[in-house]
Amino acid sequence: MFDKVAAKYDRTNTVLSVGNATLWRIATTRAIAPRPGERILDIAAGTGTSSASIAASGAHVVAADFSPGMIEVGRSRQADNPGIEFVVADAMALPFGDDEFDAVTISFGLRNVSDPRVALGEFFRVTKPGGRLVICEFSTPPLGLVRGGYSFYLKRVMPALAKLASSNDAAYDYLGDSIEAWPDQPTLASWMRSAGYTDVAYRNLTAGIVALHRGVKPLVPASTPLSATTK
Repeated sequence: MFDKVAAKYDRTNTVLSVGNATLWRIATTRAIAPRPGERILDIAAGTGTSSASIAASGAHVVAADFSPGMIEVGRSRQADNPGIEFVVADAMALPFGDDEFDAVTISFGLRNVSDPRVALGEFFRVTKPGGRLVICEFSTPPLGLVRGGYSFYLKRVMPALAKLASSNDAAYDYLGDSIEAWPDQPTLASWMRSAGYTDVAYRNLTAGIVALHRGVKPLVPASTPLSATTK
């Protein structure tokens, strides 16, 4: 499904988000706070649009996606983005070593993982101690009026727009269903804590249609006695 939408993926996102995709990308990059020389993993990176925003800081970005079609489109643009390395990878079995990345991020991809909690465990494994996780994902608007309007948009308006903008409009029926089935902000925050991240917090974007979650991998593992660090 993702291979089939890769060719027009970025244009479709711009149309379906009514231009908000750019604003969400800026907010996510700021939350990651990438620095020159850092190694950052962008999971479910698609064609690398978000990766390019992160790499503009001077960080080295590994853009990982389980869709070869998405990665192929991203690699075709690699001349414009030399700071990005494209890799086909499964979020639940990442082909990277422990404690390898200064930051791990995923935008609008965790919903597509068979078991998000397994993926969060993998994110934690490859994050360096003191490193951060940033998740940008569709969420639950706290105001009932916004929830009602958003549900109408997903069911009635978005399918019509997808027919005009996408190379595979049927795939976007799945998009709406997956958004409505996704848990709310506190639930995702609890999953991040269960994976081992601390200082977990979130803030709503666009009235809660999207939420930005952030957490930090502790410098000392929770299972390690504090006395062990002084020996």
